Amino acid sequence: MSPLNQNDSASPVLRLGADLPPPVWENHSARFTARWGSSSAVITAHGELDASNANQLADYVLRYSAHSTSVVVDLSGLDFFGTAGFSALHLINVRCAGANLRWAVVPSKAVTRLLRICDPDNTLPLATRSGHAVLDGDDGPGSNLFQLIPQPR
Repeated sequence: MSPLNQNDSASPVLRLGADLPPPVWENHSARFTARWGSSSAVITAHGELDASNANQLADYVLRYSAHSTSVVVDLSGLDFFGTAGFSALHLINVRCAGANLRWAVVPSKAVTRLLRICDPDNTLPLATRSGHAVLDGDDGPGSNLFQLIPQPR
C-alpha cells in the first residue's frame, strides 16, 4: 500500500485520507510504535529488522507519512539490521523525496554498520539525536535531509 497519490499536477502529493496503521505493530522479532507532534511523526523500531518484517516497517512509515509534514524513523533500538532493512529505507527515501516530505533516520550501531557497506555515498538522511527529542522540540527532522551532495559520516 502506497500513501502517495498523483493529483492533476506533475508532482506527487500525500494522500490525506490514508488509513493509519495501529499505533503499535509487532511480530516475533520487532516492534514498531508511532508518536505524533503537531506536524511530525516519529516511528520507532525495536528488536531485529530483517526480511521477515522490513516490508512491514516501510508500509508502516509510509502510511504514517501520509498524515505528516516530516517523519523521523528512529532505529536506535534495533539490535540487528539486515539488508532487507536497507531496501525498506531506500523505498522510504524514494517515496518521501517524491512527495517532498522531510524525513530522517536515527541509526543504531547495527544500522550504521550496514549503511557503511550499502550506502557508502551517504544518500540516506541521518539524524544524530533521538526521534523523540526532535518531536518534543517540534522542530522536525534536520534541515540537511535528502542531500544531493553526501556529507561524510
